[in-house]
Amino acid sequence: MPQSALKARRSTHALGAEVTGVDLSRPLDPAVVKEVVDHFHEHQVLFFRDQHIDDVAQRDFAAHFGPLQRFAFLRPVSEDVPEVHAIDIDPSRPKTANSDIWHSDATFLRRPPLGSLLRAVTLPDVGGDTLWASMYAAYDALSSRVQRLLDGMTAVHDSSNSASHARNAVNADFEPSVHPVVRTHPVTGRKALFVNEGFTTRINELNEYESEALLKLLFAHATRPEFSIRWRWQENDVAFWDNRVTQHFAVDDYRPSRRVMHRATILGDAPF
Repeated sequence: MPQSALKARRSTHALGAEVTGVDLSRPLDPAVVKEVVDHFHEHQVLFFRDQHIDDVAQRDFAAHFGPLQRFAFLRPVSEDVPEVHAIDIDPSRPKTANSDIWHSDATFLRRPPLGSLLRAVTLPDVGGDTLWASMYAAYDALSSRVQRLLDGMTAVHDSSNSASHARNAVNADFEPSVHPVVRTHPVTGRKALFVNEGFTTRINELNEYESEALLKLLFAHATRPEFSIRWRWQENDVAFWDNRVTQHFAVDDYRPSRRVMHRATILGDAPF
């Protein structure tokens, strides 16, 4: 496919772009992959409509961007494709996931994921949207005094608040990690707020009451509407987001319908 065929149309000023002119079911020319990477770094989350891909193609596309991660707390779709995991919200089973809370994926790991590629497999008739928020925009909107306060602070990220991630016999190695409250993107060099309600439990440089108050403020600030985008899924949609500088929220408003998504996750690096 010629390089000029790929287009990215901005969705909001804060983040998001819809990409056209690329077929993810076919091997991609390196020039096209570079275009995708450039748009990924600029827009933070990319949306691809009407992509007729299977798990193998999803894995292969995600692998262009780095080694893929296998999570102990999500079952693979098959033994043949262990890098792709199923997120199956079945109303006949008790709810175990905490996807309907603002979070960045697995920030309790020492090297949280770089990003993820999510594909719609089974959608409810109504509902099931996903929201993303830009942590670039959240950081930039803070006053300079608050930015100076946060720069250099660190926070604890713990899986214990999540029913699907909490330490147990399967994932006993998921001990809490400490990350900067403001991280720097390793490619763009931009600063982004790096705390989230799903996993951040304590700011180390403050006492308990100060930490609780400041985190409450930051959680509310980070997800303001002007920093976010809401994606209404359609059949065969694919979303690809930068987990280092975004948060997301899966709206759980479709029960008793079922929602099945397949996800491939790319290994990240230690935040700095």
